[in-house]
Amino acid sequence: MGEQQQVKFPQGVIDEYAALGVDLPALFSAGHLGTRMGVQILEASAERVVGTMPVEGNTQPYGLLHGGASAVLAETLGSVGSMLHGGSSKIAVGVDLNCTHHRGIRSGLVTGVATPVHRGRSTATYEIVITDEADKRVCTARLTCLLRDLRPGDGEQAAG
Repeated sequence: MGEQQQVKFPQGVIDEYAALGVDLPALFSAGHLGTRMGVQILEASAERVVGTMPVEGNTQPYGLLHGGASAVLAETLGSVGSMLHGGSSKIAVGVDLNCTHHRGIRSGLVTGVATPVHRGRSTATYEIVITDEADKRVCTARLTCLLRDLRPGDGEQAAG
């Protein structure tokens, strides 16, 4: 669960960040919370971000996948897409997250796919669809991020 897979980034994005001396997999990881929850980002571009999360360890007292766990997966994937859309001079900050939980699930792995609804200069909105291993929809989420200019020290926070 703690083993990170290599995220697939478009070559242009890799080149842009490498020129700045930025380690993309570290910058666009699931972060400390996502790591504790077993979130794995498998594919990442401004057009599509895909990630998985185990149900085990992320359940509520009734044994079902916790709605907050779905929210963590959704916000992680939508934030990565927003950051990639904003580019290396911007930072994405979530300002609105909406989750609709469609069905309960007790085991297995869920997969989230984030696709853009709106990509502007100052905001980005992504729809995130989370499905179970039978490809049944578990949750639909929408995340809007503010894209603000990168400030000195922001990169140190993200990398640390």
